[in-house]
Amino acid sequence: MKQFNLMRAVAMVVIAFGLFSSAFAQKRNVMILATGGTIAGVGQAGSTDTRYTAGKMPIDQLLNAVPDIHKLANVKGEQIAQIGSQAMNDDVWLKLATRVNELLKSNDIDGIVITHGTDTQEETAYFLNLTIKSTKPVVLVGAMRSATAISADGPKNLYDAVAIAADPKSAGKGVLQAMNDKIFFARDVTKFNTTGVEAFQSTNFGPVGFVFNGKTYYYYTSTRKHTTASEFSTANLTKLPKVDIVYGYSNMNAVAIDAFVKNGAKGIIMAGVGNGNLYPEAEEALKRAAAKGVVVVRSSRVVSGRTTTDSEVDDKALGFVASEDLNPQKARVLLQLALLKTTDREKIQQYFFEY
Repeated sequence: MKQFNLMRAVAMVVIAFGLFSSAFAQKRNVMILATGGTIAGVGQAGSTDTRYTAGKMPIDQLLNAVPDIHKLANVKGEQIAQIGSQAMNDDVWLKLATRVNELLKSNDIDGIVITHGTDTQEETAYFLNLTIKSTKPVVLVGAMRSATAISADGPKNLYDAVAIAADPKSAGKGVLQAMNDKIFFARDVTKFNTTGVEAFQSTNFGPVGFVFNGKTYYYYTSTRKHTTASEFSTANLTKLPKVDIVYGYSNMNAVAIDAFVKNGAKGIIMAGVGNGNLYPEAEEALKRAAAKGVVVVRSSRVVSGRTTTDSEVDDKALGFVASEDLNPQKARVLLQLALLKTTDREKIQQYFFEY
């Protein structure tokens, strides 16, 4: 009887160890690439004072603030940059895209989280959405309150981002963004509030899903090309074409448009009024720019809806491109990449329909 009990005890230990080993083996591997931003911002600890310096806290300290994150996945961190995202630039974009593509080729990496300031997060996310060559999850995340603020939102956002990146259901959806319990497509999300934690929205389509208690829930998928279906690549690329944005308003003049052309712009995004409409003087300046080979894309300063090709502006006659539902900053990203391929107006217009 004693021998039987001993054998049973040994068997239970073996089973328990097997279950533990299996659970551990099932944990996925997520790499966190840090670029700075408010999520790594440092101010007076525990203070209601909103002043802080972005990007000061290194990735290891961010991870230490969220110990439960290691229950979701095997997590490692790597510092790519330490800047506020108002200082984001093409060099960091290219560095990020190269590093993400390198990491995702490894069988040891199942997903990537990128910590990033919120000011230009949507642009970085869309750039990566067009240049990452993997179906593995890539998630951008940030915060509206600094890491030392009395009610910092960064730790929960980071926890959710890892949950998303570690979930196999997140694969194949393109680059995602995690903020305030919600999941957004990189293509559609935009910053909608300057200071509140409910800062991001997808004004045309809403969030793609949400995170609750470390679990992800998805509503729909996107029909637009991204990641492995995208023909754009950063391989061997060291520089992006110069594209500028002009903001439309009543009684507008042509000074900014002419200056951008003189300064060597290869493309101009017009953040027009209404359905991308143009003040007459601005329209004439953009016609002159197009005649010189500058690619002109009409977008809108309006926060939702589409900029169509078949309304008040005759794009084909003027040599312009319509941005569809991409806002000016997203249109700029797509045009930068499109100009690496062509300057043909019809081909670029097709890119805006497809991406």
